[in-house]
Amino acid sequence: MADLTNNFHVADVLSAMSGGVDSSVATKLLIDEGFDVIGVTMKLFGNSLISYGQESRCCSLEDFDDAKKVCRKLGINHYVFNMKANFLDNVVERFCDSYISGETPNPCIDCNRHLKFGALQQRRRELGARYVATGHYARIGFDEAAGKYRLLRAADAAKDQSYVLYNLTQDDLAHMLFPLGDLTKPQVREIAREQGLINAEKSESQDICFIPDGDYATFIKEHRDLDDGAPSFREGDIVDATGKKLGVHRGLIHYTIGQRKGIGLASSKPLYVIKKDAMRNELVVGHSEELLTDEVRLRDVNVISGDYGGSVYHADVKIGYRSNAASAEVTILADRTAIIHFDEAQVCMAPGQSAVAYIGDEVLCGGVATQA
Repeated sequence: MADLTNNFHVADVLSAMSGGVDSSVATKLLIDEGFDVIGVTMKLFGNSLISYGQESRCCSLEDFDDAKKVCRKLGINHYVFNMKANFLDNVVERFCDSYISGETPNPCIDCNRHLKFGALQQRRRELGARYVATGHYARIGFDEAAGKYRLLRAADAAKDQSYVLYNLTQDDLAHMLFPLGDLTKPQVREIAREQGLINAEKSESQDICFIPDGDYATFIKEHRDLDDGAPSFREGDIVDATGKKLGVHRGLIHYTIGQRKGIGLASSKPLYVIKKDAMRNELVVGHSEELLTDEVRLRDVNVISGDYGGSVYHADVKIGYRSNAASAEVTILADRTAIIHFDEAQVCMAPGQSAVAYIGDEVLCGGVATQA
């Protein structure tokens, strides 16, 4: 595994390469544009983080090998950065803490924020390079009048990833490149085929990279060495909104807001999880209409322009990566919180999930939903 040394060649662009087709084509496009590029791959975790017998479809030895082979074909250097400690602290431990506290985290957003942008931008500064590039489907614009960079949706609405990028700052955007922002996924694969890239047909991973089987509760229990008596793992009452006991839950960690399947109750009308009360260790369930709300409060808000302080906007708000945007009034406060009032009631967000506000194709801001 190579890492940077004093003999490292300073390039224009550090191109983050996962071993997948998107980052490989992004790197090829940058070379074609005349940039001096090196490929960099982040080592985020080792086999010890994953339960025996499981294999992650991301960050594997195969991925590293694919990235190296693509760089060799493109005629550029490839380096591996050891980011395991950063990933453990800022993604894995935050993920565990969030679930244990009753929230439903989005580790991909934390990974983008702290690793793909935070850590790589820091490495870029240390090396004196100009840009970090990734294979995300998003675009960057510049408002000449305001002197501000803008984060924009990708041209391909089906692949747009601006939702997971809402933590980008003005400094990040000034030193970021998204070469795929104007392309569709079929176009990207066709470029890869034309160039003879080995990963042209490689499938995408949809799993949490460090929990390939999706069993996050078991992962957290083993990673934190917890037992069934630990908070959020203890059995407790399932109740309705009036407090009437309906059954027994397996531990609050096994449930999330809006969940319908797996509650373990028979009912003539579908029941959904509408609240997790950690203080009482109660799982509150109700019918679909009880999930609706017209207000969401956010913490850890990032405004792309960097402008905070009581501003009110009418925007379209996404409360999930795959969700449709809903019209709302967004009030951004100076303490980096925000209040969202939807024009029409929406299914309530799980605390820990992110909401992102758009004005047209431009990302206004994003933040994390708080506990009700």
